[in-house]
Amino acid sequence: MAGYAKGPFAVDWETRYDMARLRIERVQAAQRELRNSGVDGLLVWKDENVRYLTSLRAQLIAGKTTALNGALLQPDGEPVLLCSGGEIDKARLGMPWIGEAHAIPIMEQAELVDGFVKDILRPILRNRGLDSGRLGLDAANISFIDAVRSHLPHLELVDGDRLMQRARLIKSDVEIDIIEEACAIGDAVTQRALDETRAGRRELEIAGDAMQTLFYLGGEMAHVITPFVATGEHMSPPHRLATDKLTRNMDLCFIDIGAMWNGYFADIGRTTIIGKPSRRQQEIYTAVYEGLMAGIDKMRPGFTNQDAADAIVETIGNHGLAEHLFSLFIGHGIGMGANEPPYIGENMPGATVYPFEPNMVFAVEPLVWVPDVPGGGGVRIEDMVLITEGEPRVLSRVEYEEKLLL
Repeated sequence: MAGYAKGPFAVDWETRYDMARLRIERVQAAQRELRNSGVDGLLVWKDENVRYLTSLRAQLIAGKTTALNGALLQPDGEPVLLCSGGEIDKARLGMPWIGEAHAIPIMEQAELVDGFVKDILRPILRNRGLDSGRLGLDAANISFIDAVRSHLPHLELVDGDRLMQRARLIKSDVEIDIIEEACAIGDAVTQRALDETRAGRRELEIAGDAMQTLFYLGGEMAHVITPFVATGEHMSPPHRLATDKLTRNMDLCFIDIGAMWNGYFADIGRTTIIGKPSRRQQEIYTAVYEGLMAGIDKMRPGFTNQDAADAIVETIGNHGLAEHLFSLFIGHGIGMGANEPPYIGENMPGATVYPFEPNMVFAVEPLVWVPDVPGGGGVRIEDMVLITEGEPRVLSRVEYEEKLLL
């Protein structure tokens, strides 16, 4: 499981990054949160949490997130892997840092879920003194919760997802190095899409070219399952996927595909134009660009996610376009989760103010769309930003579109 397949273009990342140290640090971060929260154990099912604790790079089946693999962790000791039968041999033979590995069914059919809890999970928990007390859980379906109540009646299930969010919030130096490499791949993916954007091509063709570059460079997947290439009127309002729409002269074109590498995501977005932009398209792009720059400027210790959001909204408002901001948050945390708390510009009930701390990583992505603009009036620009002790550091490097700037 070390590096890629051998060959003239092999990239042995185990020699460039201290993966053994990273695995230890991630488990220790989660165990610190366990001890601080007074939770006796942690059971995770979300793909990013399983990988964070075990380093399992598993086959992912579309639509089955949280149903394929799990991991159990106590405040001390090695993690226990609960994995698909398709992963068990690889885990036992190639992952010596795992304490135990057990094969499990897909956690979906109620009868199989019940059998798993009764005959696999219950003995594992009993052997560790975890069949009573408090067990953190990040996600589960109702059949799993019902089975736990039936077969482990003295076990209290508590929120383990918030615990994992805290563990993953501040990135280590090794994590940041890996995220930077993911950004390098994401930059190349974005640039390929921009280079292939011209009149007469379909959105899916552009996405296909970008995905070829993603896989050629060793990327694992895009930031989104549905690669986001939207042109012309498909950005007003935004259609957040690629279709068979033909691109035309004067179309704005937005690319948002990014990259995952070694378990960490880069989320990078750029808007370009086919042909010459109209004045209105330039006005929209300039407002988004200046808003993004104003928000990034606030992303340093001493400020909060609310400060960054306010700067973005105020700057875009100075261009008379605040009411045209997309009805979604303006930025999000990122790491082993493609999209994770904290958020910037979240307007939903329960939105929380967080201070910026060094080694937080965000994707910042203001989007403004204006209806009835020929060639489309929707623009988003998205950058990866690392919080440091001083000025924020932008990790993405794809050029902005000069001819759209006033």
